[in-house]
Amino acid sequence: MGLETIFVIGMFATFGALLFTGFPVAWVLGGTSVIWTVVGIVAVEQFGADLWFDWGSSLGLLPERLWGLVENITLVALPMFIFMGIMLDQSGVAERLMNNMVKLFGAVRGGYAITVIVLGVLLAATTGIIGASVVLLGMLSIPVMLKHGYSKALAVGTSCATGTLGILIPPSIMLVLMADRLARPEASVGDLFLGAFFPGLLLGAMYVAYVLVLGIVSPASAPLPEDRPKITPRVFWDVLVAVVPTAGLILAVLGSIFAGLATPTEASGVGAIGAMLLAAANRRLTWSVLKTSLAQTTRTTAFIFAIFLGATAFAVVLRGLGGDRVIEGALLGLPFPPEGILLTILLVVFLLGFFLDWVEITLIILPLVAPVIINLGFDLVWFTIMFAVCLQTSFLTPPVGFAIFYVKGICPPEINVTDIYKGVLPYILLQLLGLLIVFLFPSIVTWLPSVGFQ
Repeated sequence: MGLETIFVIGMFATFGALLFTGFPVAWVLGGTSVIWTVVGIVAVEQFGADLWFDWGSSLGLLPERLWGLVENITLVALPMFIFMGIMLDQSGVAERLMNNMVKLFGAVRGGYAITVIVLGVLLAATTGIIGASVVLLGMLSIPVMLKHGYSKALAVGTSCATGTLGILIPPSIMLVLMADRLARPEASVGDLFLGAFFPGLLLGAMYVAYVLVLGIVSPASAPLPEDRPKITPRVFWDVLVAVVPTAGLILAVLGSIFAGLATPTEASGVGAIGAMLLAAANRRLTWSVLKTSLAQTTRTTAFIFAIFLGATAFAVVLRGLGGDRVIEGALLGLPFPPEGILLTILLVVFLLGFFLDWVEITLIILPLVAPVIINLGFDLVWFTIMFAVCLQTSFLTPPVGFAIFYVKGICPPEINVTDIYKGVLPYILLQLLGLLIVFLFPSIVTWLPSVGFQ
């Protein structure tokens, strides 16, 4: 085992050990970087190790890297998309959509769960804030589904899993971060948005199919309501009136990006203004709502950027220790064909999702494995979207499945953690099935970017 391999294993082991101390992840990443910077310098000065480490080239690189991070124009889209999502949650759009769509789907077995899924897909196309989506969907739907006799597992599982679609369906803050970390013209934010469009809809369709099949196999889990609403032209009109404002905002944001009329950063500003206009139209745009939305946006953005800064320092030091060469050599040395190496990477990402947040995995792991994928000749957009689908499961897998924590906080007291785990398990399997479909049929991802809308 070479010195570089020992250093890389030691750095990851230090990071893993410090995570259990309870310190914030950003501090753990930064602290690990400082520790192993000192180790690298000592190795060079005292033992003559063949590393580029010295006080100037290692720690001296960090200010330049960090300044380049905070002045990155692409990342301006992050706070704008975050604000758009939070403002939409405050605008009353979701409640209006829920009340009208349930009249349309309520007559179908499992109709309330289907309503949640359709609503979740629409919300996902307007916000990438998982916590807000899960909490909002849960508060709107779980009491209603339990009242109509739905099983606890189906009620909480549907709300929990559907709320995570916002991390994949564009405009997704995760895809913005991925494009920035890849920093390659063939995997721009627009390309990733286009590539994620159909996989996101595929997952939504699979969720609906699951609920319909469950209603047939286990009618008691998704019963028909006793007061089944009648579907009339008035119901269709009410749904249309409720959907049009949200659809208009989606068209303004994604349509302007896909048509090449605006960059993702510019479109994020359009989305933020559009969300405020919807809130004003629903008479929800008060000073209190604006102040709350700005405060939540600031906290969320600061949280992401703090991890971003720590991960940047971690990546600089890891590369200085030869981490990229070690990982690339280890992956290319596996006794598998290229497809087997790709699946191994996705398996590792899936397992890391049990213990790490998607932000850390995106910022640390994606830049390390991307060169391997390129060397193997795979389409980078296709791989990145599979990477994103794989990360979506991290919100539902214990022990750090954040969507589970969010929904548990707003559940009625009769629902326990076991009910939530039972509810999300089928959706985790559906996400993995969706990942397999995307792997077997790459055109689901690659076709739309190849059309050349931009």
